[in-house]
Amino acid sequence: MKKLIVSCLIAGVFTNVYSQNYWKNNNNRKAKIVLTNSKTQEKMVNKGSVEFVKFGQPKETDACIFVDPDFKYQKLIGIGGAITDASAETFYKLPKNKQKEILEAYYGKDGIGYTVVRTNMNSCDFSSDSYTYVKDNDSSLKSFDISHDEKYKIPMIKEAKKIIGKDFTFYFSPWSPPAWMKSNNSMLKGGRLENKYYQTWADYYIKFINEYEKRGINIWGLTIQNEPMAVQTWESCIYSAEEEGDFLKNNLGPTLWKNGFKDKKVIIWDHNRDLIYQRATTTLADPETAKYAHGIGYHWYETWNNKTQLFDNLTETQRAFPDKFLAFTEGCKEQFDLTKIYDVSLGELYGRNIINDFNKGTALWTDWNILLDETGGPNHVGNFCFAPIIADTRTGEVHYTYEYYYVGHLSKYIKPNAQRIGSSSNRAALISTTFMNTNGQLVTVIMNESEDDIETNLWIEGMAAKIYAPAHSIQTVIL
Repeated sequence: MKKLIVSCLIAGVFTNVYSQNYWKNNNNRKAKIVLTNSKTQEKMVNKGSVEFVKFGQPKETDACIFVDPDFKYQKLIGIGGAITDASAETFYKLPKNKQKEILEAYYGKDGIGYTVVRTNMNSCDFSSDSYTYVKDNDSSLKSFDISHDEKYKIPMIKEAKKIIGKDFTFYFSPWSPPAWMKSNNSMLKGGRLENKYYQTWADYYIKFINEYEKRGINIWGLTIQNEPMAVQTWESCIYSAEEEGDFLKNNLGPTLWKNGFKDKKVIIWDHNRDLIYQRATTTLADPETAKYAHGIGYHWYETWNNKTQLFDNLTETQRAFPDKFLAFTEGCKEQFDLTKIYDVSLGELYGRNIINDFNKGTALWTDWNILLDETGGPNHVGNFCFAPIIADTRTGEVHYTYEYYYVGHLSKYIKPNAQRIGSSSNRAALISTTFMNTNGQLVTVIMNESEDDIETNLWIEGMAAKIYAPAHSIQTVIL
């Protein structure tokens, strides 16, 4: 009994000492506040600082965001957006000074800190036309040529890389193989990759990687297929979970390894949260398949009502595969309307998703097009959408939507390799996430999507600071 009491006391003292480590090692009791408030139209404005004071047990009447640095979860790979054909074509229609402004807004030292770039291999809906890199029926791939990409996409990606520097994280996704490789003989409207072309298609990825890397664009990773369960009017290709697994195990994975690309991060699924658990548990059930996969990608289009998305499916998937990272690979607001580009709901769609995604274990977060024109395109099938920055190519005017600022509240202050730490809210109207940067800096993002102003307490290990969260606002607290 004495041994038990002593061990309990030792454990209690150890826990108490450990739980106070953050404040013992941090003499700074003040946190900087950066606020975006739709009511006052303030956007990422420095609102000064708040001071932390002693605050014991909170009451039920005390609104609080609780943060505990002792509990550490996934590390951030990075945050960014896609440079598609549409983004790059729009970019090069603008005056040089506007081009520079957009690059700095995303990647520069005073911008919002994007480090991740995704692009399309072959055409996608956000291309001006359908294209591939080979001639029809060239199963040898001798005609492989990426000169199409050298006009717009590659120059813009290189500009982004130059500014991002060492944290540049670039990956690509195919929307469809060439038509002659598919069951429906079309790049559009689904169809499947014919079995006899599995290896040819795997070799195609290698050609793409080699050609981009020859041009100084180092490739971090790839997804196997964009939206493999969607029969779209645009470029699309269908794989069952078993088919995707077979292609990875027998063709793509061994081909990458054989060509010295074992380090390239392969991401499976790359579709919505609704089927992510089924796809992961089926595709990765075979260890010989799983050894080639690094991550599980997903989008947010699983429901027409974006407030009821299936975030818990991410939790289950991460629990099942703790050795694989979760990657949000695409999302945007569809049905473009130029008159609504300053609507705060655009930002709240992003804030709600990115905060919940991170709290469920996501390590990589990639928006869709970083830039679109005044039509929400160009798009060769009329699937026009919003982007964080909209450029009017008729006038050269550049519009920053609330999407840009809401993502920026995370991407600017949470750096690659930051680690998410324990946090929770006791008010449904307030959602929040917290990361610790590698320098020990704590970054908490708080969003209030409700109609009411809320005063809350940011509570950390017995200390708290009063935080004012206006209705329809987002803020970053940096400690």
